[in-house]
Amino acid sequence: MNPNIEKVIIRPEGSLQILSYQEAEQLSDMSAGGLNDLLKQCALAVLNTGSNEDSGLALLEAYPDFDIQVTVKGRGVQLVINHPPKHAFVDGEMIVGLKEHLYAVLRDLVYARNEILESGQFKLDDSFGITNAIFHIARNAQLLQPNTLPNVIVCWGGHAISVEEYDYSKHQGYELGLRNLDICTGCGPGAMKGPMKGAVLGHGKQRYAYGRYIGITEPGIIAAEAPNAIVNELCIFPDIEKRLEAFVRIGHGIVVFPGGAGTMEEILYLLSILLHPKNANIPFPLVLSGPTSSQAYFESIAGFVRNTLGETAVDRLNIIINEPRKVAREMKQAMEAIRQDRKESSDAYYFNWRLHIELDQQQPFIPSHENMANLNLHKNQPPHELASQLRKAFSGIVAGNVKADGIREIEFHGPFEINGDPDIMQEMDTLLQSFVEQKRMKIDASTYNPCYKIIR
Repeated sequence: MNPNIEKVIIRPEGSLQILSYQEAEQLSDMSAGGLNDLLKQCALAVLNTGSNEDSGLALLEAYPDFDIQVTVKGRGVQLVINHPPKHAFVDGEMIVGLKEHLYAVLRDLVYARNEILESGQFKLDDSFGITNAIFHIARNAQLLQPNTLPNVIVCWGGHAISVEEYDYSKHQGYELGLRNLDICTGCGPGAMKGPMKGAVLGHGKQRYAYGRYIGITEPGIIAAEAPNAIVNELCIFPDIEKRLEAFVRIGHGIVVFPGGAGTMEEILYLLSILLHPKNANIPFPLVLSGPTSSQAYFESIAGFVRNTLGETAVDRLNIIINEPRKVAREMKQAMEAIRQDRKESSDAYYFNWRLHIELDQQQPFIPSHENMANLNLHKNQPPHELASQLRKAFSGIVAGNVKADGIREIEFHGPFEINGDPDIMQEMDTLLQSFVEQKRMKIDASTYNPCYKIIR
């Protein structure tokens, strides 16, 4: 095809063929109240799948002429895409998987805005109201499958990992796939792609024809973690907090591979839930795993958790090194315990309603300099509350590393200043420095400048 392709017109399929004129106008509206800016950001990320760029701002700057408009014609909807990335096409035709992801972007942006955020039907200042909203977004994306036994394994881990760690994540996915377990990840590259790639082979060997490769993301992170080509069920939640909650409501167990600040955010988020007294008797398997070369990494994670949250928190970290088969067996066995628990409690197999999540953990945290400086990073609080505050600190670092808004914030005002208990600050500084030295913060680690400053 012409490498300098200027315009492509595609027609969405299924229910997206009948978007209303108002919805099309919203998606093309470039004002502050419109959806075009979000659509452009998410669509460009989807079409840029496979690149090594993990900066939302740099991606937008690399394609200054990229534009997407939505129009309604007599027979349905048209997407007019100007100056798209050329690697999204084969012989002049857009790759089918990328089309599907693009349609998911349209679906979720419109639904979240009109039916969830602005409809007045959901109490988004109430804990149950937020969980209910997440349920509806997931149901609209057809992520919730009734009459299916628990088998969704969430895999967390970094997008900037070593080749050995990536290969291990593939092997782990293969072992999970051999046991007919489905995979859910943050949908990007690295440790999010590896388990899916391995599971494809495992499912294929078992002639398991209904393999699910679920990708869960949000607009702020999608440019850094563009949906990989294996994802066959994509859902975009409005913010990181709803994305994280969706993982633990939809998934039945979690395997964590090595990663950076984002992976630490996820671990702390889950610990803030598992350490809450109201969740003490709810089974939720968690395993941290990687190759032998990752031993020191996981020891540093365990050390940080021990020295900040205590031994009870460390006890929730089941670390299994270089034994992907053992991890898969434990996850498979745990599915039966979860099935029995859901059956006895009359909870749904496809959505974990019983987990208690505090409202403070559900409401969006805006990583401004003021909010980052005002985090309560002291030990004068229950461990689950401290875990939640620490999660926000790492969330801000992720924003400063890869999210367009966060990068702009750092460019304008300098690094975030993080302060708190001297012992906790020492632990954070040590852990983050190890991430930098191991090149886990960015894909292009040679140019990494910290977006944070630890105040002791």
